Amino acid sequence: MATSRAEHFRKLERMYAAAPINVLYAAKLTISEGLAELVIPVKNDFFHAAGAVHGSVYFKALDDAAYFAVNSLDTENFVLTVSFTVYFIKPITAGEMRASGKVVSRTSRLFFAEAHLTDAAGNEIGRGSGTFIRSGRSLSVDIGYQ
Repeated sequence: MATSRAEHFRKLERMYAAAPINVLYAAKLTISEGLAELVIPVKNDFFHAAGAVHGSVYFKALDDAAYFAVNSLDTENFVLTVSFTVYFIKPITAGEMRASGKVVSRTSRLFFAEAHLTDAAGNEIGRGSGTFIRSGRSLSVDIGYQ
């Protein structure tokens, strides 16, 4: 039986939530056609020595939002990030981080997506763009796609 688009999006959201790494971030992912939004509450555990969120959290939020925007368009394959560039605009120390990803272009083999990262007031704190490719791995129950 074919998976509906909405069912595909929910399966991707559950796959994301089931990944052990994502327990650390307490993130909430919402996916639609070619789009994804990720909300991560800021925790002191994310801070570097100067008391603001470490760049690795910026990367994770931006890459995850862009990645799932891309994977929303492929109902059969797990996609992979080929490259991703992050621009750090300003620090964040409290509230939440909201990453919004969207697919901007695609070829027969590659997807191109961008993401914007804002604080709770809607101020841009980071942005990124990446290239993604279909992997040889199918979306399946064994990777949490259920």
